[in-house]
Amino acid sequence: MEIGILGGTGPAGRAIAARLASVGFEVILGSRNRYRAMEACDGLLEKWPDHGLAIRSGDNASAAAAPVVVIATPWDAAAATARSVADHLDGKVVVCMSNAIARVAGEFQPLVPPRGSVAASVQAEIPDAFVAAAFHHVPATELGNLSHEIVSDILICSDHEAATETVSEIVSRFPGSRPLDAGGLSNAMAIEAFTAVLLQLNSRYQTRVAVGLTGIGDS
Repeated sequence: MEIGILGGTGPAGRAIAARLASVGFEVILGSRNRYRAMEACDGLLEKWPDHGLAIRSGDNASAAAAPVVVIATPWDAAAATARSVADHLDGKVVVCMSNAIARVAGEFQPLVPPRGSVAASVQAEIPDAFVAAAFHHVPATELGNLSHEIVSDILICSDHEAATETVSEIVSRFPGSRPLDAGGLSNAMAIEAFTAVLLQLNSRYQTRVAVGLTGIGDS
């Protein structure tokens, strides 16, 4: 399967591109600036030469042409980015991993974007796409470190069963990760906001926390 990354030159975009390619997906790393995308792509291939990463660069329109698309832009650019390539996204699964977070007086605080969550704002811009919210609680540093597994539950929200199933299948290929269906897209507001708590814990305890829920499939 080919997966396109919109906003692929930032930390989150490079991280998810590397992780997806490491488990066998073909990745198009997109950007508004194709030359920045080329630099980011070359950087990943040089950083992980032994992983045989199938990553190529392009602009956001090229990435949006893939069967599955991930939006990895900063939160305040996610909806506009989706709108800019909306013609390419009808009928496709689009994964939004952006969090609306600000640091105020040394603490991370959640923001409330239009429609309550970044993912819901994206869905409003591309109503004929199947938007899912996922990957919010995995720090880019961990997501992009191919030397280690991601030991974490990945919560997935969507109003479309096909989107939840597609993202679950992708996550299932990440060793150490477990996909969990966290309900409709309305729940993305709580999931995005909780990222501020995890970031605060990371800052306070100088660690990298991960989400692990008990009671689901436990023996």
